[in-house]
Amino acid sequence: MNTRQQQLQGFDRLLTIMEQLRAQCPWDKKQTMESLRHLTIEETYELGDAILENDLEEVKGELGDLLLHIVFYAKIASETDAFDIADVTNQICDKLISRHPHIYADVTVENEQQVKQNWENLKLKEGKTSVLQGVPKSLPALVKANRIQDKVAGVGFDWEHPEQVFEKLQEELAELKVEVAAKNQQKMEAEFGDVLFSMINYARFLNIDPENALERTNKKFIKRFQYLEKKAAQQGKALKDMTLAQMDVYWEQAKSL
Repeated sequence: MNTRQQQLQGFDRLLTIMEQLRAQCPWDKKQTMESLRHLTIEETYELGDAILENDLEEVKGELGDLLLHIVFYAKIASETDAFDIADVTNQICDKLISRHPHIYADVTVENEQQVKQNWENLKLKEGKTSVLQGVPKSLPALVKANRIQDKVAGVGFDWEHPEQVFEKLQEELAELKVEVAAKNQQKMEAEFGDVLFSMINYARFLNIDPENALERTNKKFIKRFQYLEKKAAQQGKALKDMTLAQMDVYWEQAKSL
């Protein structure tokens, strides 16, 4: 592992390169915060993929890409004297110290849950009008639901036992079944949303990240379906010409891999 001095040298090297690129590279000179935004989102998802694949070499590379974006934003802001990278790092340091009074002050906590509750209460004292104020509006719905539930649980608005959450899920499923039978499209959608919200809440009680769980299932399905496509092609068959029973033979083979 690198020493602290080597780590600082590496960061300083990145800052130097960023200054050179911003001054000399036509593409880098042209970029704005708005033009970088969608690229940053893509890099974040690529990091998430690497983490799920447990590809540490890829994680290292994607972290570098994301760090570059952070430095890039700070460099752009420094050009109008709005802020620079030192302001960014100092602000997060100040926030971490103020949000961890059990480390940097005399507050005592018993467990992780108390830490989370203190965190949300401190945010309200800092001027936040709602514990949900920090949930980004542009988050994907599944991730947003998870963050909403996590936030309100941090201030004590939560179920006491997993069994209660499961009972609520069953209740929502029953309500969805009623609307499906009635063929009321608008109410079906509403109840389906309630079912998903309850599922996500139940996942939290099981210490399951619903986004990670669903993405792993997506990857598993893609792998199995592509195996099915490959085997069909080897037999000179098109999937559209195969029966479901024929396709299921290859699907079962894929499940055993």
